[in-house]
Amino acid sequence: MLSDVTTPQDLDDRFRESLAALAAPQQRADPARPVADGAPLTGAQLLDLFDAQVTSRQLDLAGRWLRSFGEGYYTISSAGHEGNAAVAAALRPTDPALLHYRSGAFYCVRAAQSAAPAAVAPVAAPVPDQTADDHADGAAAERAADHAGGGAGIGGEAGASDSEHGDSAVPAASDNGGENGDGTGTSGPSAGAPDPSDESPAHESTAAHPGVEPAFSTDAPGGRVPAANGPTGTGRDVEMAGPTPADGDGVDPVAAPESRPLPGAYADAARDVLRGMVASSQEPIAGGRHKVFGRADLAVVPTTSTIASHLPRAVGMGLAVERLRRQEARRGPAQPGEPPAPAPWAADAIVVCSFGDASINHASATAAFNTAGWYDHTGLRIPVLFVCEDNGLGISVRSPQGWVATALRSKPGIRYFAADGADLVEAYQVAVEAAAWVRRHRRPAVLHLTTVRLMGHAGADAESAYRSAGEIAADVLRDPVAATARRLVDAGLASGAELLERYDEIGWQVRRIAEEVLDEPKLASPAEVIAPLAPRRPLRVARAVADAGAQAAGPGAAARTETFGGKPPELAGPFTLAQSINAALTDGLLSHPQMAVFGEDIAAKGGVYGVTKGLRDRFGVARVFDTLLDETSILGLGLGAGLAGMLPVPEIQYLAYLHNAEDQLRGEAASMGFFSQGALRNPMVVRVAGLAYQEGFGGHFHNDNSVAVLRDVPGLVIAVPARPDDAAAMLRTCLASAAVDGSVCVFLEPIALYHTRDLYTDGDGEWLAGYSEPGAWAGGHVPVGRARVYGVGSAEDVTIITFGNGVRMSLRAASALADEGIGSRVVDLRWLAPLPVADLIREAAATGRVLVVDETRRSGGVGEGVIAALVDAGYVGAARRVAGVDSFVPLGPAARHVLVSEEAITEGARTLLAR
Repeated sequence: MLSDVTTPQDLDDRFRESLAALAAPQQRADPARPVADGAPLTGAQLLDLFDAQVTSRQLDLAGRWLRSFGEGYYTISSAGHEGNAAVAAALRPTDPALLHYRSGAFYCVRAAQSAAPAAVAPVAAPVPDQTADDHADGAAAERAADHAGGGAGIGGEAGASDSEHGDSAVPAASDNGGENGDGTGTSGPSAGAPDPSDESPAHESTAAHPGVEPAFSTDAPGGRVPAANGPTGTGRDVEMAGPTPADGDGVDPVAAPESRPLPGAYADAARDVLRGMVASSQEPIAGGRHKVFGRADLAVVPTTSTIASHLPRAVGMGLAVERLRRQEARRGPAQPGEPPAPAPWAADAIVVCSFGDASINHASATAAFNTAGWYDHTGLRIPVLFVCEDNGLGISVRSPQGWVATALRSKPGIRYFAADGADLVEAYQVAVEAAAWVRRHRRPAVLHLTTVRLMGHAGADAESAYRSAGEIAADVLRDPVAATARRLVDAGLASGAELLERYDEIGWQVRRIAEEVLDEPKLASPAEVIAPLAPRRPLRVARAVADAGAQAAGPGAAARTETFGGKPPELAGPFTLAQSINAALTDGLLSHPQMAVFGEDIAAKGGVYGVTKGLRDRFGVARVFDTLLDETSILGLGLGAGLAGMLPVPEIQYLAYLHNAEDQLRGEAASMGFFSQGALRNPMVVRVAGLAYQEGFGGHFHNDNSVAVLRDVPGLVIAVPARPDDAAAMLRTCLASAAVDGSVCVFLEPIALYHTRDLYTDGDGEWLAGYSEPGAWAGGHVPVGRARVYGVGSAEDVTIITFGNGVRMSLRAASALADEGIGSRVVDLRWLAPLPVADLIREAAATGRVLVVDETRRSGGVGEGVIAALVDAGYVGAARRVAGVDSFVPLGPAARHVLVSEEAITEGARTLLAR
């Protein structure tokens, strides 16, 4: 067993002492009855949740054991947080969950819930009663919010009542005054009547299947709690022998706790976690790339270790869940022969998102809470249950006494619930109430679960350096697993000796599984590691573009013409860059029914540069909508919407604003395929207005030329269109790549070229371009990672490699060089990631002289990557760079001193030729 693996608190020894001190119950209770009068859990359910808690605790000890001889790579434990087993039990196994890294018990329960036969129906959850803190005007406030004007978004049109969106499947609660004036309130444990909205007619009663014993108790309110003696699922069953207590009190004999087999689903969950600890390539979600809690079939979405970065995604998922639910309600039943529209989650699903108390101070958490409350205030629905597991510490930094409760209670639009995580019965009751409230109202709530942290932050954490012995001992006394054991003994369901034997038996099984996973293979090559990072299927993407063109030219032609006001864009050109992007977005919204365009000022105003003008009028506020001014939340909405099956196209108003939120791309968006082996994905095309050279409007925030942070993100696609015809084709490629491969694309639009019309002389109109008719989309397809080449003069003397604003400047410079008899090849990269390496090598070799024109900065700029790619490929010709100065872009004429100019390009070319 793992009892020799102790901690500075000697947690295992203390637990044994606690159980040994528990006397045997004087009489046995019926496990089918509630553990106490009015309690929502039966004895059998509590025994099952105890098993989940013990499994989680033994996994923590196993992690320390594996680390002790260098075979374990993750020691952040769930010890002290095992009360989250109650949260999992209060939810449905189909509710998507984003879990923080102390969620071992939750994961075990979710695995057991999901292993239940479909024939088992959950029983309705109780409706929370009015609490003492509620105000009588709460119902009126909610009705007012339901009909409020204002913004709209993924959740549907603002101000639309539930009844207008087919909410009959989730009846609205009666107006009992159970909310604060802002539609929120506080709640603790309270009894309540069953909520009919939680009944699920899709499942049959087990009574229809005589002889089939359910693996889950059917009287679990929110979801399903594993049954005391149900089937053990598909895992490795553990048969254990043990004496059956004598029936001395007239109660039917029941198996003692230590004789009950460990449910196979718990064993499977333990194997998942242990595989993550040893970085086994057979780990089911990340495949050895990281230790995360996640599995697509359990509706558990893997999250990174970045503090609170998953909260904005959770809000986006909530909005998307509600949008899809209302779409389904509007659509009605499928017609004969029509396949039902796929839905990733149940129509009345809620999103659960857990995090620690220190995380509430993080900017990402603040953004998520604010966005949830902001949307709730406008009348939109976000069914998200935030779960703050509060152990009072962020590694060594204490949360000030009362700060977490004060902060969470004060969040506008978010209802507050609180429970003691060391009391499993109370935690379950409050979690059921919180989940039922969110499910019924389709509105956000937070469950504040007080916990303790045992065994330190991680294996190397010496708590004695910053905590007193008394503080550590006080936490051990609040051990939630020991508390559940005491509750079981007090209820007459087990003796301390029986529970200790159960603890040891589960420990042996966890140890056995740990020894088995040690022999499993690890990732063995770079190719294996990056395989799920960013799949590229260019032929399928090209076919998707061609299919969209065929649809637009054929069956969808009439609707397309009507959408464009009777005159399709191919008949209305030539277009500027901005006009071409606008037309391509319109075609994209027609081709992709799940596409949504959103961001700051993009709907009513049509974007600060008019790029999205008219889109809201064409497609409505459910598909084109304004957001609040927060880039983290904008990307979070996109992340959640993509995971829900939508095709989000968020806009970041300026490149400089992206830096406030770049972790949502780096840590969340780009990593999803990596951490889920492609089982989950968040397709997204992020439009960003950026780069420099705006005339008469400047400063570094509106002329930002830094893209290094984007090029460093593994798997991210970065497109930079310079010409109007390229812009439309590249946007179609990005949308198709997102839809086909789940790609995360950044579509970086040069602001200074949005309305440019001329190339060489005023009025020549040579920067304008026609818009391709749908039948030509396939022939004009621009694959990811392919450059465009312009020949000027003889095109034999120098190769100029550039992108964005540099394309126009380089073409003008090449024209001047041609007057001097110098022929140039101007290569427009078009894609900054992945770089068009094959095209670069070919064009560089054609002249033997390469001038890289890089409008970003000399340090960390695109030019560094271009030169490195040429050197890696064996290029031996001459090369030179012209790049922006390592500086922020100043206001007014001073900007010319730090940015690339046409004169610098021509001088650079002459210098190359003079060598």
